[in-house]
Amino acid sequence: MSLLDRIESVKQAALNELRAAKELPSLERAKGAFLGGEGQFTALMKELGTLAKEVRPLAGKAINAAKQELEAIVAEKRAELELRAALPKEPTDFTLPGRRRSLGKLHPLTQVTDDIVKAFRRLGFAVADGPEIEDEYHCFDALNTPADHPARDAQDTFFLDVPSKPLLRTHTSSVQIRVMKSQPPPIRIIVPGRVYRRDNADATHNPTFHQIEGLYVNKGVTVGDLKGTVEAVFQELLGKDVKLRFRPHYFSYTEPSLEIDFTNALVKKLGKDWLEIAGCGMVHPQVFENVGYDPEVWSGWAFGFGIERIAMLRYGITDIRLFYENDARFLKQF
Repeated sequence: MSLLDRIESVKQAALNELRAAKELPSLERAKGAFLGGEGQFTALMKELGTLAKEVRPLAGKAINAAKQELEAIVAEKRAELELRAALPKEPTDFTLPGRRRSLGKLHPLTQVTDDIVKAFRRLGFAVADGPEIEDEYHCFDALNTPADHPARDAQDTFFLDVPSKPLLRTHTSSVQIRVMKSQPPPIRIIVPGRVYRRDNADATHNPTFHQIEGLYVNKGVTVGDLKGTVEAVFQELLGKDVKLRFRPHYFSYTEPSLEIDFTNALVKKLGKDWLEIAGCGMVHPQVFENVGYDPEVWSGWAFGFGIERIAMLRYGITDIRLFYENDARFLKQF
């Protein structure tokens, strides 16, 4: 029998034995017997030197092709046997009670954000998003913030040390500019997101926190629309006993501007009569002009508040830093 015939014969024997393997050990033994260092194909390779020069390349090519085919069969059979070994030896009764698995929980800030978004969605608001690294135009200029405003100082805002002087946004109000410049009114959006300010990290302040902004632009929008929306949202978040009051204030991007205080049973328990919770106002006509809206035709309101503040009030937390320490003992309570 020629060497080429023996190669084919050995290959067929190897195929039969590999395919007949019922367990991983028998598969590995068959592989070693044919493809191992002392296997039959290694012995055939050693015989190549005894062949005539014109036959040697054909025989070498046949051996390599056979080995490649067998290696593929080994990989396929190994995957089959490993899967079979992983299957339960007896049928599984899926009606039996199982062990409870802990899959984790949403962070308390995520829970509060979701609740805020749901409250606004029920009133017809869409969710908008924008970059956390902003430029001065969207964060300050378009919002009618003068060049000498304290918020534009390096003591209050994180500027990045590059020539274009971008910054970490100080509020999500920058997104309202992006939305208004990208589409005509009417607009009804909320913008939840992370913001950055150079506040000392103490019990009530943190250099990074989360804010949500609401913006409504249409014809004939009034302060009454603003007050009704704010009242509906805060009563859903903090209870029906919530009462609000609005105080005159100043923001460069709204006119008139108002601060919102609230009170309920929890505030009374803290020994206070009122707590400041948000800022708001009617969108300044200059802001409308900056985005290309006619302030004689369109009016609107905007308001924003800190999500951490709502979470602290809801859960009775007195230290904002607890939200960022990733202490599992704290987080498991929610």
